[in-house]
Amino acid sequence: MIRTLNELVDLVDGRTDETIDVPGFARSHGTTEYHLRRMFATLAGVPFSEYVRRRRMTLAATDLVSSDTSLLDIAVCYGYSSVEAFGRAFRSVHGASPSDVRTHGGPFATQAVLRFRLTVEGSRPMDVTITDRPAFVLAGHAAEVPLVYQGVNPHIQQHIASIAPAEHARLKTLNNAEPAGILAVTDGNPPDAPEGTPITYLHGVAVQEDSTVPADLSTIAVAPGAWATFRSSGPFPAALQETWAATATEWFPSNPWRLRPGPTFVRYLELTESRADAEIWMPVERA
Repeated sequence: MIRTLNELVDLVDGRTDETIDVPGFARSHGTTEYHLRRMFATLAGVPFSEYVRRRRMTLAATDLVSSDTSLLDIAVCYGYSSVEAFGRAFRSVHGASPSDVRTHGGPFATQAVLRFRLTVEGSRPMDVTITDRPAFVLAGHAAEVPLVYQGVNPHIQQHIASIAPAEHARLKTLNNAEPAGILAVTDGNPPDAPEGTPITYLHGVAVQEDSTVPADLSTIAVAPGAWATFRSSGPFPAALQETWAATATEWFPSNPWRLRPGPTFVRYLELTESRADAEIWMPVERA
């Protein structure tokens, strides 16, 4: 996976004027676009599409200040059909217009070439369980919230706080499938979604596929397949987020599994204001 990610990065500088065929690249390297984009975003801290945009605008800024090439020729060189479209993309990255940067030499933001390297990790064993689950349904109270990678998501907190205690009790009575208990579910986010992207958060339970779900609850149908369950214990939410990151930096690169599309969720075994014992459930398939 490390070599695959670096070869993907090399394509960015090598093909500045065309769209990169990520699905085809993934297939040629024995993986899927979904898994490749998720791993890139998790390890790099930036979605692949955003890296491409930043890197190309970095190269474009260099061309502007170091050559007399026309704005139109530079725009075409970086895959834009007009100076106007190029200018909008340029300003969104650098906060200045191409003409300003050409005239004054900057300032402009710089996206360095990313390089993924294998480091020695894993001194802390990861508690992982792989199980095959039949199709089931996630039922509960859903809300659209912005994606937040670090710290507590206040929008999710607000949604949970709006659910009455009696409603939690009702949800637990509906729970007739594994995993047991209240689940914190995220769904609908693209594999390399940037922070702030709208996603679906569902606070609910797992029920059997043929169960009758009350009409006032939202549902997410879950296909049958394998699940990787990662155990996490420690300060909340830091330990949970560290475990989540470690799945990409440690577990997936060294195990014959990859992510498949589907919701991910957290099952809290014990939760206080400062600590959580939890399980992270991720849909996976053999690589």
